[in-house]
Amino acid sequence: MNIKQTLLPQDKLKPLYGDPLKLVFGRQFTDHMFTMWWDKAWGWHDPEIRPYGPLPLDPAAMVLHYGQEVFEGMKAYQSAAGEVLLFRPDENARRFNNSLRRICMPEVPAEDFIQAVSELVKLERRWIPTAEGCSLYIRPAAIGTEAALGVRPAEQYLFFVILSPVGPYFPEGFNPVGLWVSDNYVRAALGGTGEAKTGGNYAASLFASQQARERGYSQVLWLDAKERRYIEEVGAMNIFFVLDDVLITPPLSGSILNGVTRRSVLKLADDVGIRAEQRQITIDEVVDGIKFQKLTECFGAGTAAVISPVGKISYKGQEYVIGSEAGPWSTKLYQTLTGIQTGKLPDKHNWVYKIT
Repeated sequence: MNIKQTLLPQDKLKPLYGDPLKLVFGRQFTDHMFTMWWDKAWGWHDPEIRPYGPLPLDPAAMVLHYGQEVFEGMKAYQSAAGEVLLFRPDENARRFNNSLRRICMPEVPAEDFIQAVSELVKLERRWIPTAEGCSLYIRPAAIGTEAALGVRPAEQYLFFVILSPVGPYFPEGFNPVGLWVSDNYVRAALGGTGEAKTGGNYAASLFASQQARERGYSQVLWLDAKERRYIEEVGAMNIFFVLDDVLITPPLSGSILNGVTRRSVLKLADDVGIRAEQRQITIDEVVDGIKFQKLTECFGAGTAAVISPVGKISYKGQEYVIGSEAGPWSTKLYQTLTGIQTGKLPDKHNWVYKIT
């Protein structure tokens, strides 16, 4: 792509944040954004990096009425050598396009997706925090912009990318969080859009997430929609358990997000020396595992939090405590994954993409 750049003058740039460890996730944004439009006649056109600001949307824009929206979550890091690094952007591009297909939206060529992200991050590299646990969060998204009412796919779209410097996702940092199991509400059902990274899935999770926070828990641990027995994922993460010294995560079923961090953890399990399985696991098996001390660790895995240890799970009014500290496998996987992402450890899987 030949990306047009319409840039702010130096004296109009925002001041940088103070202590990066005090950054609240997703509250501060950089000076510029990327936009590109689509219609039937031209396809994707007019790629531009321009000042961050409001989007021009008609009140009848179809995204506002029928929810045609897809997004991704990525991060940029700066290595000790000053290199700007992305982690597996090709996988984000692939998942983005899988989500677009499911929501009947036009795909963005993977090379254009990566170029848009790379050029924007390169321009905004001064915003990348270098403190441990901090990064530049990247949010690519696409929405239906055609002004029309009527339930059908839109005929005009906007693809955009915004950036946000972030500290740790959870206020607890790399310390165990608590999960609350919802047995009344579900995030997604088989045959639905659970595997797509679309806003509607998150809207469906808000009520139960609010209930979890009111009870003092950080996230919801979701069960399957049919039997309310099988564990699926956490609100913002895939979920892993260490049970009888085996690392277990639910298999992809169509209602679980195909997480890039999830796939990376499964690959790294061999590297750090633990056997991994993808299999169904029931909430009763988890509860019994905690009771009889066979389940020794639990953690979430996702772009925002990377690895988030889980210290307790609440189910049907009973709290089950796993531990008050991050376990050895959670810690090892977190250190290995973040070490690769930030260039501190060798990248033998060729996951790191250097922006030049």
